Amino acid sequence: MREAKQNLEAKETRAETEAKAGSQTRGERGASASSPADGDGAAASRLESDERRRSASGATSESGATGGERRLNPLLELALARIRETLREPEVVFWVFVFPILLTFALGIAFRNTAPEKVRVALEQGSGVASSEASKRLTDALARSGEVELLTLAPEDAAQALRSGKVALVVRAREGGAGAPANDAGRDAGRNTAVGSDAQTASASTATTAQALDYRFDPTRPESRLARLVVDDALQRALGRADVARVGEERVTEPGARYIDFLIPGLIGMNLMGSGLWGVGFSIVTARMRKLLKRLSATPMRRTHYLFSFVMSRMIFLVLEVAVVIAFAWFVFGYTVRGSWLDMSVLLLLGALAFAGLGLLVAARPETIEGVSGLMNVVMMPMWLLSGTFFSSERFPAFLQPFIKALPLTALNDALRAVMNEGAPLTATWASIGILAAWCVGTFIVALRLFRWQ
Repeated sequence: MREAKQNLEAKETRAETEAKAGSQTRGERGASASSPADGDGAAASRLESDERRRSASGATSESGATGGERRLNPLLELALARIRETLREPEVVFWVFVFPILLTFALGIAFRNTAPEKVRVALEQGSGVASSEASKRLTDALARSGEVELLTLAPEDAAQALRSGKVALVVRAREGGAGAPANDAGRDAGRNTAVGSDAQTASASTATTAQALDYRFDPTRPESRLARLVVDDALQRALGRADVARVGEERVTEPGARYIDFLIPGLIGMNLMGSGLWGVGFSIVTARMRKLLKRLSATPMRRTHYLFSFVMSRMIFLVLEVAVVIAFAWFVFGYTVRGSWLDMSVLLLLGALAFAGLGLLVAARPETIEGVSGLMNVVMMPMWLLSGTFFSSERFPAFLQPFIKALPLTALNDALRAVMNEGAPLTATWASIGILAAWCVGTFIVALRLFRWQ
C-alpha cells in the first residue's frame, strides 16, 4: 500500500511538471510569434518620436533665427508691420492713391486751357433811351466782333443782369453829345457803377448826327474791365477809328503755364501732408486706445524704433504716391517735370519727414480719435487754405505773407513748383529747404519729449 501510494504521488508530480513545461513552451512560442509585430510598432513609435524631435528642433531653430533677425533689424520689422496695417485698410488706400487721381482729373478738366470765352454784353433797348437806327448800328458793330456775345435787353432787365453777374457790361446809346438824361442819372444814383462820362463820339458813314455811348460796369470785377476794353475797341473801329501806331503780335505758349502744371506740385504736397498727419496720428492714437503702446513699452523694443517705424513706412509709400500722380498727369494731360528728378526727390523726402514729424507731435498726447482729429484739423486747415495748393498764396494780403511763408506746405509747394515747372536748381530753393528742415527737426525733438505711452 505504501509503495502504491508513493507511485501515485510520483505520477502526479510528473504530470504537474509536464504541464508547467508545456505552458512555458506555449508561452515562449506565443511570445516568439508576437515579437515581430511588437518590433514593428516599436520601430514606428521610434520613427514618429524622431520626426517629432526633428520638427521641434526645426521650429526651434526657425524661431531662433527669426528672433535673432528681429533683434538685428527691429526698425525694419516694425516698418513692415506698419505697411501691412496700411494695405489691409481699403479706405487708406483710396485716400492715398485713388483720391489724388480723381482730384487731378476733375480739376484738370474743369480748368483746362480753352479758347478765350466771349464777353457777355447787354445793349439797352427802349424808345426813351436809344433810337432804333442807333441801336442797329451798335448791334451790327458788335456782331462783327468775335469776342462779344451781345444781348439786347430793356433798361430794367439790363440793370438786373449786370447786378446778378449775367453780363459784364451794359452799353447805352444816346443821340448827341449831351450828358445822360435826368431820369437815367436819378436811376443810377447810389449804385456802385462806373459810367463813361467822357463818352467818346465818332461819325459813322451812314449817320448824320454824332453818337454818344455810355458804359455801365463794376470796376471791381476783372471781367467787367476786360469787357469795357473789348467793346470800346470794337465800336471805335466800326465807327472809323484808325490806329496811330502799327502793333504786331507774337503769341507764345510755354509749357508749365497751364493750370494743371500749377496744380500738380500742390496736389503732391497736399497728399504728403494728409498721409503724413492722418497716417501717423491715427495709428498711434488707435494703438494707445487699445493699450498696445503700454504692452509694447514693456518689451525689449526701443521706443525710438517704434516711432521711427512710422517715418520709415511713410518713406516707402512716398515713392508710390508721387509716382502715381505724376504718371497719371503725364498720361492724361501731358505733364512733364522740367527740373532735376534728384532735386525733386530731395524736396519730397524732406517734406515727407516734416509732415511725419508733425504727425508724431500731434499724436503725442491725445487718447481718443476725436481728440486727435480736432488737433489735426486745427493744424491742417490753415495750410489747406493759405499754402497755395489750388491758387497762388500771393492773393492774400501782404501782412499775412510772413505767416504763410513759414508754413511747411507753402515752403514745399513753392520749392516743388520752382523745380518741377521752372527747372530751377535746388540751391535756388534754399529758403524753402531751411523752413522744411526746421519743421522736421523741431517737431521730432518736441514729439519725442512729449510722447506718452499710456
